[in-house]
Amino acid sequence: MIQKNSIYFFICLHGIFINSKISAQNLSANDIANRNYITSKVIDSSSDSTFKLINNSGQERIRDTIGQTKLIKGTKDNMRLVTFLSPSDVKGTKTLMIEHTGKDDDIWIYLPALKKVRRLVSNNKKDSFVGTDFSYGDVIGHKPDNWNHKILKEEKIDDKNCWVIESTPKNEETKENSGYSKQISWIDKESFVSIKGESYDTSGELLKKFKAKDIKKVDDKNSKWQPMYLEAENVQSNHKTIIEFKNYKVNVGVSDDLFTTRSLEK
Repeated sequence: MIQKNSIYFFICLHGIFINSKISAQNLSANDIANRNYITSKVIDSSSDSTFKLINNSGQERIRDTIGQTKLIKGTKDNMRLVTFLSPSDVKGTKTLMIEHTGKDDDIWIYLPALKKVRRLVSNNKKDSFVGTDFSYGDVIGHKPDNWNHKILKEEKIDDKNCWVIESTPKNEETKENSGYSKQISWIDKESFVSIKGESYDTSGELLKKFKAKDIKKVDDKNSKWQPMYLEAENVQSNHKTIIEFKNYKVNVGVSDDLFTTRSLEK
């Protein structure tokens, strides 16, 4: 009886493994892109981060920030606030980004020298995020529904099995607003985090290379993952930005009141 139960248990486990494997293999490019889009979206989060900007001569500038995120209740739309603490030339600068499904996202920046909140338009998404090699669009995220996705191949990167996904804009507006004619992403099959990426400018030339490392499962219950190291390299200007997260905490009860233009001026 024990042997029969053991065999039955093994068969069940084996069946679950096979079904999970088949399920993963049967994901479409759109499925993978959408899972990638939400894999880091937690209920809310707070973190410290260090931005390292490296120019073509190897000189470095360091910026320290704090950040908070929160999902709009009942949606998958994220709100993100980043506050720069140092150095003095950017201290007090704040950016607020709020996603909206089906319409344009909201992006505001507070400039302490002017004591003024400036609202950015959709075309500004391709602009540099406060002097870094990430664009505002890279930070807020490129909506998968605005792109056509195709699985190019499967490849192993840093001991991680990945899908290689090609994404191209569905229309000229997406191309113009993002500044990209094509993106290629190496998406980890376990976490759905993009651990490597390439973005091509509107002329079709390689513009940026991306890397993500030190991927942590930050919310086990909801299967959410976050890379603690992000890197963007502009190959045309030979400039690089590295972002490292510290004290990353999720589901801590971040207040909605933070994500308003009024809070930017405080």
